Amino acid sequence: MRIFEDAIQSINLQILSAFSNQGITDPASIEWTSIPLVNQWGLGTSACLKAAAFLQRSGKNSASVPRLAQELAEQVAAGITLPEGFSRVEASRGYINIFFDTQRYVHKVLETVLSEGPSYGRGSPKGERVMVEYIQPNTLHSIHIGHFRNAVLGESLARLVEFAGFETIRASYPGDIGLGVVRCMWAYQKFHAGEEPTDVLERGRWIGQVYTEASSLLEPKPDETDAQRALREGYESEVRELYHLWDDGDLRVRELWKRTRQWSLDELREVLQQLDIAIDVFFYESEVDKPGKAIVDELIARHIAEDERPTGGPVIVRIDEKLGLTRETYRIAVILRSDGTSLYLTKDLALAKIKFEQYHVDRSVYVVDVRQSLHFQQAFKILELWGFPQASKCYHLAYEIVTLPEGTMSSRKGNMIYYLDVVQEAQARIQAIIAEKNPDLAGADREKTAWQIGLGALKYVMLSVDNTKQIIFSWESALSFDGQAAPYIQYAHVRAGSILSKAGTAPQPVLPNYDLHPAEITLVEWISRFPQEVQRSAEEYKPLYMASYAYFLAKAFTDFYSACPVLQAEPEIRRTRLAIVAAARQTLSNSLRLLGIESPEAM
Repeated sequence: MRIFEDAIQSINLQILSAFSNQGITDPASIEWTSIPLVNQWGLGTSACLKAAAFLQRSGKNSASVPRLAQELAEQVAAGITLPEGFSRVEASRGYINIFFDTQRYVHKVLETVLSEGPSYGRGSPKGERVMVEYIQPNTLHSIHIGHFRNAVLGESLARLVEFAGFETIRASYPGDIGLGVVRCMWAYQKFHAGEEPTDVLERGRWIGQVYTEASSLLEPKPDETDAQRALREGYESEVRELYHLWDDGDLRVRELWKRTRQWSLDELREVLQQLDIAIDVFFYESEVDKPGKAIVDELIARHIAEDERPTGGPVIVRIDEKLGLTRETYRIAVILRSDGTSLYLTKDLALAKIKFEQYHVDRSVYVVDVRQSLHFQQAFKILELWGFPQASKCYHLAYEIVTLPEGTMSSRKGNMIYYLDVVQEAQARIQAIIAEKNPDLAGADREKTAWQIGLGALKYVMLSVDNTKQIIFSWESALSFDGQAAPYIQYAHVRAGSILSKAGTAPQPVLPNYDLHPAEITLVEWISRFPQEVQRSAEEYKPLYMASYAYFLAKAFTDFYSACPVLQAEPEIRRTRLAIVAAARQTLSNSLRLLGIESPEAM
């Protein structure tokens, strides 16, 4: 419980001092877990069980561990002086349990939330720099719903890590070169030269359609005739030639590449602005191509990689062999093709080097779909073999794809759900609902609220499903107002604001002098959990935890609202309940902000 951190630290020192007096050095620190009791807050520690095991191992006492632990717990508990805010301490089955004074606990939680406001739950500085890399679409594509999941997941994680106390850098790594990009350039040059939509957000969609056209022309057909095959092979030869010209720095090809690339980058920046994402640094795949090849040479020279090009093979790293593993785990990684062209792995090694040496990153998180899991396992192990200590703190936040009910989306097949279509449809649907439920909300206010609710609903869908699970996209689930959904949480925030507005006075935390209702205690307990949920979500790289927490907090507020009159309550009770409402509203706002979801003032 961060709110009682100093008091708990005082109890920890008393316990460790009692252990020290008996020559006990294990445990060296005290860990507490919540005790699940109705209408009462408590914490328990198993420190005496560990201490008893230590005494038995060292030969200082031959009694059974459970019996010795209980004796220790009783002795230590009897000597603890409880700080203000605690009601009692007990020894039970080898555990030491401490319990909070309910009224004082409620007062302390409310006082903390209302004094800290938007900073409630913020962690202390961790002394580590974290780079979160996300929203890395290939250029010459349009932003689709899969990119949207990546962006939402990465931004929420960045907000959580930053709020938890880590210095945070947001990075984007667009794939601006590769065979797919060159194929699209080829189709544009061959069939659409001189064409260009005027609208910035339409250029990305249009060039994505050109990519689909190119894929159709270049993909082998099972029933193709000899003439069709010859035509396709001729096209493929033209694509390879175009790629070699780009690789050689041909000025005309590079100019075409820069111009078409910019269309996609313009769209990306517009979408980032809509999603309230401020990227700190953009890396580009094209910029790490040459550095990656230089790294390959270094790895060969250091005997980490093997060069098989003289015999027609690629450059490889036998990762399992280099790590001394007898069982195949990381396999053989190819880091350069036999023709000397780079791969994703070549470039990711160069990018990691830049992150570590130029940006002094301690932790590097890659938000990339699950299909690249082996790729990142190999990259991290090569970095380890290369000698980078940060390799152990590289993390691949793998997420599953977003699919349609009828199957997987594909840019090549052209059956994509585009972000712009989704967000526009969401806003239109929400506007219709608002017009029915709250006709007094009109004009710019209705449009703004519809944007906040519609986009928030879409974001929450992406965050409330575990990143390891697929999302089957449907309008019905995305825009649901029932159950675990963003509009439900946003409405709890609006309702709390409405109560406070009607009260007309700024709530002040007071020490309750009445028997608190179970719904009050439950809500305050959920409010008090927020700092822990911030740390847990950040340390485990799981925005899902915060998404789930926000829902349960909103549910606890809704239950409180139904069971506990606020404005009609007696004056002393009214003051406490208004403070509870204000603390709940603030915590809901903080939770939604960490999810990248806005808190509307009306719905």
